Amino acid sequence: MKRVVSISLGSSKRNKRVNATLFGEEFEIERVGTDGDKAKYRQLIADLDGKVDAFGVGGTDLYVYANNRRYTMRDSVTLFKAAKKTPYVDGSGLKNTLERETVAYLQEKGIVDFTQKRVLLVCAVDRFGMAEALAKRAKSIVFGDMMFSLGIPIAIRSWGAVQRLARLVLPVVVQCPIEWLYPTGEKQDKNTPKWQKYYAEADVIAGDYHLIGRYMPEDLKGKIVLTNTTTAENVEELKRRGVHLLITTTPVFEGRSFGTNVMEAVLVTLLNKPPDQLTPEDYFRKLQELDWKPTVQELNSA
Repeated sequence: MKRVVSISLGSSKRNKRVNATLFGEEFEIERVGTDGDKAKYRQLIADLDGKVDAFGVGGTDLYVYANNRRYTMRDSVTLFKAAKKTPYVDGSGLKNTLERETVAYLQEKGIVDFTQKRVLLVCAVDRFGMAEALAKRAKSIVFGDMMFSLGIPIAIRSWGAVQRLARLVLPVVVQCPIEWLYPTGEKQDKNTPKWQKYYAEADVIAGDYHLIGRYMPEDLKGKIVLTNTTTAENVEELKRRGVHLLITTTPVFEGRSFGTNVMEAVLVTLLNKPPDQLTPEDYFRKLQELDWKPTVQELNSA
């Protein structure tokens, strides 16, 4: 049996282990949260290195992207110094393929007509494939990078502006501690409504679920949420708040949609190549063979 483990800086309350069969291969897929404890994270990597087939990098990114450039998150990379044998991925490969194709699929199949929708994407540099695909199709779009990641009340309303700001800001941002930029540990379980105007204006709220959930308002009636990494409890909460459609870009196993880092680790195992030798086309071909489709759940009537 193949084994994939996502080590996350997030809450241990979200831990999950499932078994799945993909291409005739039996997989044990597990997510382990360290509650923001970086020392524990490093120790888990050291203990499991060489004993699992691939690691997923959870609760943070190794890389963010803009202007066809990759920026390395310094704090994140240090977490994996002990990984000498087992490959590790943060989901970047899938964010550039799976999430880009998700937007195209939803438009082509008539599930969501983005040309008639106002979109709030909570962070573009984290989901560059989704960001570019939405920017090409949406009626209007707000990129929330400055608000949701840096706490600066600036709404970015064009893809070009995202790229220009990223060129200026990212070289500094990637030097910051992870917890300054993204909720870790118990912070992932807290909801403090903020940036309400932008949630209210949007028909579609897209991006990382922890960023969406951290600030979302009580009333989300009629909204479409495009995300992943949702638990059964998250689904019930979104339903209670009135969300119309929940669309997850990764498959749902036993009520849980795992992060792109987990699914990329699965694909790396199936493709049996080092991650740095894989291209977006490699991932896309394998996704097609898996007959991948986004998961669409109607939580409340329109």
